[in-house]
Amino acid sequence: MIAPTAEVSVATTEQPSSTPAAQMPSGGRPAGVMPGGPGSSMPATTATPIVKDAAYANISTAQQLDLYVPEGEGPFPIIVIIHGGGFMLGDKADAMATTGIDQLLEAGYAVASINYRLSSEALAPAQIQDAKAAVRWLRANAATYQLDPERIAAWGASAGGNLAALLGTSCDVAALEGAELGNADQSSCVQAVVDWFGPTDFLQMDTQFADTSCPQTHDEANSPESQLLGAPIQSVPEQAQLVNPLTYIDANDAPFLIQHGTADCNVPPQQSALLYDALVAAQGDENVTFISIEGAGHGGEQFFDAANFQVVLDFFATHLGKS
Repeated sequence: MIAPTAEVSVATTEQPSSTPAAQMPSGGRPAGVMPGGPGSSMPATTATPIVKDAAYANISTAQQLDLYVPEGEGPFPIIVIIHGGGFMLGDKADAMATTGIDQLLEAGYAVASINYRLSSEALAPAQIQDAKAAVRWLRANAATYQLDPERIAAWGASAGGNLAALLGTSCDVAALEGAELGNADQSSCVQAVVDWFGPTDFLQMDTQFADTSCPQTHDEANSPESQLLGAPIQSVPEQAQLVNPLTYIDANDAPFLIQHGTADCNVPPQQSALLYDALVAAQGDENVTFISIEGAGHGGEQFFDAANFQVVLDFFATHLGKS
């Protein structure tokens, strides 16, 4: 288990109690984009992708990725970055999705920042099917770009965290595979996951925000989660479970680093605690770490400060190695 830095504290297997209302910031919805970018202490990314807008499938213009590869000789392990945005907005080239890429390249990792169909274009599970198709495309084209097809990690925040977690727990789940999107002969499994404050069990989110000052709006018909499923979430529980990473957890899942701000008013911190508890129950705590970032909201500078970013790099080094 990765040791916490001075700025963070490791959660126990107990779910965190609701943060008192006085400590919770008021906030609208949705936010959920990759933290960093404006307001981050990390410099803006200067790297240029060697391949921009590569089509990993061909039924939507959203099915594209940008690929960054380090200098030198590979094969390079790959970090797949999945942007957030409530499944409603965001882009692979936004500052929020690219912050940290320079540092990942310097550490010896190739980076694929992906887009996927948003909820205004396609309902779930299209988004995880797209993410899996992107992983398969990377494996199919690994030799061309000096990539290591055996060492792929997923990293996402908020909605992207949900998709990264699904990649980590739903290896070989046919209902989420989207094999018709291409490269069906390749695996979509990943070898490590960094999940920053991703939602897991949509059906519990409003209950988990009870007795806080955070908005309890996830059950509403116009919430990001309801728009993703095409109906108020409580009316389609089977669809909610289809895109819940907890549904698929078993002892063979990828190692996870889970981080969540204690003052997050968009996704309850208990969502990450549920994921952590279920992973530990299935596989023990050797390869699963949950870090609560005290006072942090839904993203922000605390996730991308130097000490916390080093925690992420150490996790990748442990579970992917370097080129």
